[in-house]
Amino acid sequence: MGRYTGPRQKVSRRHNAQLFGPSKYFERKNYPPGMHGPKSRRKLSEYGLALSEKQKLRYMYGLYERQFRHVFRKALRKRGVTGETLLQLLETRLDNVAFRLGFATTRPFARQMVVHGHLRVNGRKVSSPSFNVRAGDVIELRDAPKAKMMVQKNLEASQMVAMPDWLVLDKENLRGEVKRIPTREEIAPIVNERLVVELYSR
Repeated sequence: MGRYTGPRQKVSRRHNAQLFGPSKYFERKNYPPGMHGPKSRRKLSEYGLALSEKQKLRYMYGLYERQFRHVFRKALRKRGVTGETLLQLLETRLDNVAFRLGFATTRPFARQMVVHGHLRVNGRKVSSPSFNVRAGDVIELRDAPKAKMMVQKNLEASQMVAMPDWLVLDKENLRGEVKRIPTREEIAPIVNERLVVELYSR
């Protein structure tokens, strides 16, 4: 599993983006970590900027470098714009979809749910967080009382977060459906994916 366990706020402040969700601490200290943090940010080179954009995606979706390269190669083989395809592959990972549906409050929590076999896709148990869902797929919770209580609690906590238009949630049955593959506009990335493509194309 690509799980980052280090100091999250330092990473967010380094890349000037809330990569692990909203944080009051980040808002209070919106400058890089370290003794020279309060000073103005130094200007990054083109390579440094592209690398930073790639790192943002990696941390946001919780992938190791090797896993991220694998997703990029997969996007490269598909038809269409490579950058948008890359974003779609990341966004349609089962762990991210579980997070978007509100089954979990964070992506790491959603990943743990998948690995522990709490989710089914079209009636089949899937324990791989990197599994890519397709249009028409139904994601539902396994029939386990403890898991249901946990998800119901998470759904209540995530009521303030807007549900993406490409997903449909059935709260009563704790089930979600993928209406379609999201577009770039629906994903609303916090990065410039073209720079990531250029980075790997060097």
